[in-house]
Amino acid sequence: MLKDTLVVWVTEFGRAPYNTRGRDHWPDGFSCWLASGGIKGGVVHGATDPFGFASVTPPHYITDIHATVLHQMGLDSRRLTVPGRQRFERDFGKPIREIIA
Repeated sequence: MLKDTLVVWVTEFGRAPYNTRGRDHWPDGFSCWLASGGIKGGVVHGATDPFGFASVTPPHYITDIHATVLHQMGLDSRRLTVPGRQRFERDFGKPIREIIA
């Protein structure tokens, strides 16, 4: 059953790599973990610089994660409509092919 189940764990944001007024949210580098459900096992995809400040290779946006999950469920992110959510109208995201088995 697990091989057919997509397990997704995503953080809201990363943590700022510097400390000015405490550790703040940091949208430029965060972690996401996908397992099973047609995802390649044991693959690390993407990285930040040594300080966790910026994405270095390859940068992806959250809409790419959405598109990947929807693709694995057999759905097309370009056909998804969410009233009032202009982000989906501007950036549908693309499935991350490098992690799909």
